[in-house]
Amino acid sequence: MKYVVITFLVLVTTTFTIAQNQSADMSRITLVIHGGAGTITRKSMTPEKEKAYKDKLNEALQVGYAVLKKGGSSLDAVEATIRIMEDSPLFNAGKGAVFTNAGKNELDASIMDGKTLKAGAIAGVTTIKNPISTARMVMEKSEHVLMTGKGAEQFAKEKGAEIVDPSYFYTEQRYQQLQKIKQEEKTQLDHSEDKGSLDEEQSIFEGKKFGTVGAVALDQFGNLAAATSTGGMTNKRYGRVGDSPIIGAGTYADNQTCAVSATGHGEYFIRAVVAYDVAALMAYKGLSVKEAADEVVMKKLVKMGGEGGIIALDKNGNIAMPFNSEGMYRGYIKADGTSEVLIYK
Repeated sequence: MKYVVITFLVLVTTTFTIAQNQSADMSRITLVIHGGAGTITRKSMTPEKEKAYKDKLNEALQVGYAVLKKGGSSLDAVEATIRIMEDSPLFNAGKGAVFTNAGKNELDASIMDGKTLKAGAIAGVTTIKNPISTARMVMEKSEHVLMTGKGAEQFAKEKGAEIVDPSYFYTEQRYQQLQKIKQEEKTQLDHSEDKGSLDEEQSIFEGKKFGTVGAVALDQFGNLAAATSTGGMTNKRYGRVGDSPIIGAGTYADNQTCAVSATGHGEYFIRAVVAYDVAALMAYKGLSVKEAADEVVMKKLVKMGGEGGIIALDKNGNIAMPFNSEGMYRGYIKADGTSEVLIYK
């Protein structure tokens, strides 16, 4: 009888502790987003275009914020936020994704739960309307983390994801971007003796914008989540996959440290394991989220020659949004509704 009573008391105490740790606190909800980084300057932006980007970023923030305010999870918030940007032709994700060298739109996405460290991702898909939602299905409805190509599309169809004809992703602006880059590539390759040591991969990728979209959120229970979605790089080939669907490179979340979503030249972000490195610097060196993010983006990546930026959010709602490119579409909203959307340095 004494053993039963002790066991019961331990159970009650444990349950109470868990409840305390998971107590709701609406004052800490926070959402941060990005819509890509690259050569984004005022002189290359018309007032109309700038307004369109800011309006869509604000819409995405408000949609995710509404989820958090209603008590939704950080996972729900980042998924809803990303879907808004995937459906907008302004960004390189979903509708309006860039074209591959073969004239296709190949999409990648990933999502991660900071509470459980579970993650899901898809890469190289061409018929899934909202890749971020399928990435979440991979996390929650399969035993895997990453699915690619036709297999990912079959899984999405079986799980009830919205499937569209590949033509859905077409936009004339993105198609013309491909034609222009192909012509530039031809000119560069025809005059390669004038390019010094510039190799073909560099000539294809040099000076391009990275329109990946991402979101990180902190919900009322203190749980973090991160999500990233992209169409990759214009004129990419050979089944190339960047950092966006790679957990630890383009996306990472851990309640003990932070949530991160990246945008930039993916090859460098993969090699530097950017998203995880930010969390690791916080965990092992005790750096703040801003210190860790700056160390990785403004020092380590720059030293490697990698261009881009990240959004990061720690377990206390502190934000970091460093980038080493000319600009980065980015924004945040706090618990009290205070928000800001930024583009340039």
